[in-house]
Amino acid sequence: MVEDKKRFRLLYWLLIGIVLFIFSFLLVKTMPYYEAFFSFLWKFFIPFLVAALIAYLLHPLVEKLHEWNIHRGLSILLIYLIFFGGVGYLFYRGYPAIVHQVQDLNENLPEFIRMYESWIYQVYSYTSFLPETVHDKIDQLVATIETSLDNLLGKLVGGFTRIFDMIVLITVIPVLVFYFIKDYVKIESFFMWFIPHKYKDEANELMKEIDKGLGGYIRGQLIISLFVSLACLLIFKLLHVNYALLLAIVMGVTNIIPYFGPIIGAVPAVMISYTTGGNTVIFVIIAIFVIQLIEGNLLSPYIMGRSIKIHPVAIIFVLLLGGQLFGVWGMILAVPVLTILKVIVVQFVSLRSNH
Repeated sequence: MVEDKKRFRLLYWLLIGIVLFIFSFLLVKTMPYYEAFFSFLWKFFIPFLVAALIAYLLHPLVEKLHEWNIHRGLSILLIYLIFFGGVGYLFYRGYPAIVHQVQDLNENLPEFIRMYESWIYQVYSYTSFLPETVHDKIDQLVATIETSLDNLLGKLVGGFTRIFDMIVLITVIPVLVFYFIKDYVKIESFFMWFIPHKYKDEANELMKEIDKGLGGYIRGQLIISLFVSLACLLIFKLLHVNYALLLAIVMGVTNIIPYFGPIIGAVPAVMISYTTGGNTVIFVIIAIFVIQLIEGNLLSPYIMGRSIKIHPVAIIFVLLLGGQLFGVWGMILAVPVLTILKVIVVQFVSLRSNH
């Protein structure tokens, strides 16, 4: 009887997983039909989403200061000024350099492509024994990479130079963050009002568990990514690698993706350093390896601990699935979404077993 229940439960969750996968697949495939509508919603809600995320990350600091008998209003103002003062200074110093480096990279892209084409032709001479179809596939791959890079850099240049959009984000997000932090408890109460009274205790417990796992994971990943960016920036500057700031930011952002992120971020750094000449590319590879060694064996265990407690196979599975469905954004959001789903499933199973 017990075995039958276990099999039924396994079959139940397997069917739920299959249904969710089919739904996600159909959602992506039918995207062209409602892409414009979702694009409008995304542009409209992105300031609110970014502000809500920042407020969520800063709120524990406000509560910690309040526990030290600092008035809540003063603690909010202090954290607010430190955070946005630091971000504003970094933006003021870094934004012009990033725009310049992206534009310069976009202008020099044809030259880099020619350099790599000559290198590929040398590889052809060493692999002449391979069938012609293999070389044709390599040509197609190179052409695809060239087109993708050209489109990506074009979008980045256009995105960085949209002054009006940047002004809206810069002016609206700090205001929203202030009110979100100030009225954090009221906002929580507002959403809890929609939950029936008999489920409020379970909902509170669920939100605490999600916050414990998700909040620690996000804050830890941001701290580690900041370390990776700063360490890469310092080393790239010392090695005189072109576009050091841009490459360091790419390394930090992609480091958010477990397992695959460091490899994805290292590819452009290695490719650009190869154009510098000499032994630079070897030193860059060694530096990236050492940084990842420090991050993986010292920082992550100390800062992150085991905040999500999910098996690596499950993480790799959702990373691949997220990448197939939504690209890089899917890989970045895969683990947080999996964390939330895991907490919900655990709480649901616990609730059913108690009843």
